[in-house]
Amino acid sequence: MLFVARVTRAAEGNRGGGCRAAMVTNPVHGLPFLPGSSFTDSTKTAFHRSQTLGYRNGYAVVRRPTVGIGGDRLHYNQLSQAELDELANKAPILTYGPPKQAPPAEFVPAHVAFDKKVLKFSAYFQEDVPISSEEHYRIRHVNIYYYLEDDSMSVIEPVVENSGIPQGKLVKRQRLAKNNVGDHYHWKDLNRGIDITIYGKTFRIVDCDRFTQEFLESQGIEVNPPEKMPLDPYTELRKEPVRKYITPSDFDQLKQFLTFDKQVLRFYAIWDDTDSLFGECRHYIIHYYLMDDTVEIREVHERNNGRDPFPLLMNRQRMPKILVENAKNFPQCVLEISDQEVLEWYTAKDFIVGKSLTILGRTFFIYDCDPFTRQYYRDKFGMPDLPRVDVSKHEPPPVKQELPPYNGYGLVEDSAQNCFALIPKAPRKDVIKMLVNDNKVLRFLAALESPIPEDKDRRFIFSYFLATDMISIFEPPVRNSGIIGGKFLGRTKVVKPFSSADNPIYYGPSDFFIGAMIEVFSHRFVILDTDEYVLKYMESNASQYSPEALASIKNRIQKQDVQEAPAPESENQQAMEEPKEQDLETLIDTIQMHLKDHSCQDNLRETFQIYDKEGSGYVDKETFFKVCDTLNIPVNDSLIKELIRMCTHGEGRINYYNFVRAFSN
Repeated sequence: MLFVARVTRAAEGNRGGGCRAAMVTNPVHGLPFLPGSSFTDSTKTAFHRSQTLGYRNGYAVVRRPTVGIGGDRLHYNQLSQAELDELANKAPILTYGPPKQAPPAEFVPAHVAFDKKVLKFSAYFQEDVPISSEEHYRIRHVNIYYYLEDDSMSVIEPVVENSGIPQGKLVKRQRLAKNNVGDHYHWKDLNRGIDITIYGKTFRIVDCDRFTQEFLESQGIEVNPPEKMPLDPYTELRKEPVRKYITPSDFDQLKQFLTFDKQVLRFYAIWDDTDSLFGECRHYIIHYYLMDDTVEIREVHERNNGRDPFPLLMNRQRMPKILVENAKNFPQCVLEISDQEVLEWYTAKDFIVGKSLTILGRTFFIYDCDPFTRQYYRDKFGMPDLPRVDVSKHEPPPVKQELPPYNGYGLVEDSAQNCFALIPKAPRKDVIKMLVNDNKVLRFLAALESPIPEDKDRRFIFSYFLATDMISIFEPPVRNSGIIGGKFLGRTKVVKPFSSADNPIYYGPSDFFIGAMIEVFSHRFVILDTDEYVLKYMESNASQYSPEALASIKNRIQKQDVQEAPAPESENQQAMEEPKEQDLETLIDTIQMHLKDHSCQDNLRETFQIYDKEGSGYVDKETFFKVCDTLNIPVNDSLIKELIRMCTHGEGRINYYNFVRAFSN
């Protein structure tokens, strides 16, 4: 205490009053921790240890102390649990914001993590044979599988052919008990060179596969070295030669059965029965069994062949090749042929690829065999590779059908149908073309080129139907001309003069233009004019026409513009005052003959009278064309346009009385 007081006074002389109070309160605080300078705090009165156990809801829990002995606060745990969690989860703030927290690792259950992962061990067990003079025990090899997904095990014995012992799954997949307490086998209990007991049988594990070894080593288990699998003494005894003496000269059928068991020769054959009525060429597969020299014939069915799906044509049996003489009258349909009636049986050397053989009255031709059969004939009989014979029937080349010369009746397409079928059908039409070009007609004004003077003034109207490529010619009747007008040519296809009768070339839309020469059945026509629809059609389909045809359109349009130019007032007045009544009547008769198939508009006059309030017999052009459009009057026709022109008077008014006369009866 004296030393403490001296130190306190020295501190008071060197420091201020604020420090004095602190030193008085805690006189030991601030002393150097040197040997001989450590003192116990005389002010402490409690020296107990804090509790680390407690109870919560009736359960004992562990709690971490916050103070040490005597109530001193522990320096390593001065922060609360919330503060510690906050510091643990706090991440530094980066330039572009806090980083994204990594997602927690997904929980993967055991049945997913270890799915299809199996440990395989090779083992054996010894089985006693009490009643046998040749063996006292036998060694049986097994495979032990351990499934990691559910800790189950199974024991499977590989099947050995002709062993005479039920083999396969000895212990089905389940969890196997290790002892009487109830513990089960775990993969930690399995290793090389150990014995395990399963349901009273002791299995010796001698080896495992590579995956099992790597898995055990990854879990820290030291894998024992592999052991050698013991051999079964009776199996080794059977491998030794049984007989020590010479075999008799007679062929041993038992040896043939054991040597050629499951060895079958396969041949592919056909039976050609096309010579008989309703016969056909059918395919078969011939099996020759080497173990007992029997033959089986199987049918090859094709899809939709119309036959019942019988698999066999002949059951497996021995085939006689040569019979005795008295066997011809033998009732074969009642009794089977015995060995006494047969002189020779079919053998393997009788079945050769490329040769025919007769079996029970049917002749089969062998055209191919499988690779095993080729190898057998090469080793047994020294025959080279048997080539495959092509038996597929090649269809003859189609005969080119030649049509007889054209007889001149009807169209060539219609006449050719008589050569294709007994009952001719109408030739196929281009329906799409007919639907697209329905009611589309190109009309042309033409003149007949003839040395006869009376024919020079005759005019004809050509109508070309785009839907069917047919042409009709109509001659408007001219009064007092001495020539009966009307239909000059009905709808038909016109052949060009330079084409042949067998391969005709018909006139198309591109052949009709102003100035073109059209020859129709030895009559030559020259195209003089067209209507506006033809001009629009030629402009929209300019690629189909020649430069000469396009030039004729250009000249026609220029000429029309000149004709539509306003004439001097005196000439127009004179033309209106002196109408040609004779031409008007002729034009009306021509239109009635040309449009006789058109439905007559009986209400045409009444419709015009509705718009003619004054009853003058005239309507303006706008009203006139409106009525014509309502009643479907073909105002684009060249004859109708001429009639409208002749019925038009000054100031754009049209006399509808003369116009109605052309559409009434």
